[in-house]
Amino acid sequence: MKQTFIKKEGNPRLMLFFAGWGSEENLFRRPVEEGYDYLLCFDYRTLDFDYASIKGYTEIRLLAWSMGVWAASRVFAERSFPWQMKLAVNGTPFPIDDRQGIPEMIFKGTLEHFSEDTLARFRRRMCGSSGQTEEFLSHAPTRTAEELREELAALAQVITTCAAPSFTWDKAIIGNRDKIFPPRNQHKAWQGTEIMETEAEHYDTPLFSRLLEGKGEEWTRH
Repeated sequence: MKQTFIKKEGNPRLMLFFAGWGSEENLFRRPVEEGYDYLLCFDYRTLDFDYASIKGYTEIRLLAWSMGVWAASRVFAERSFPWQMKLAVNGTPFPIDDRQGIPEMIFKGTLEHFSEDTLARFRRRMCGSSGQTEEFLSHAPTRTAEELREELAALAQVITTCAAPSFTWDKAIIGNRDKIFPPRNQHKAWQGTEIMETEAEHYDTPLFSRLLEGKGEEWTRH
């Protein structure tokens, strides 16, 4: 796993963001709320995490998207930190699951037939529109298709051989237009957890900007 401080100014509070599969630093180099440092985590070919990097913060906002929800659940399953809130977006702790995640055959087919064309199709489905896809690509993705296939294979290996992690989230945001994690499956996965629905695709620029800047009602418990 790669851990990159996008903002490190000695603030007492931390925005800790576990991005999804295929993410990189360029994609989420965005402003965050004043008074927060910002640590981005991505590339889940391994789940090695440097816990020392988040020690000393008095409050931590945990934000996770897509496969990052599962990754964060595993990383923090046996540990306690001063969480201000733990917010999951368009993902579940059961990422390869016919009822609570990405249907197994779809995931398996993506991995078995992975190529540059497969990646391009995935990104179009993830973004939902040509404009959103162009915005995604404007962040100059640099990771190769082979590297992303390695990450997907590593995720599949751990997810399918290990029990689902036990970790409690405070709220789950479900994008009703998500074409990667079916909204119906997300609802099943988050039974018993506070849910907030939004008219968003799997990848949604305004939503991420709002969450990282701490604006809106998403960070409020009801």
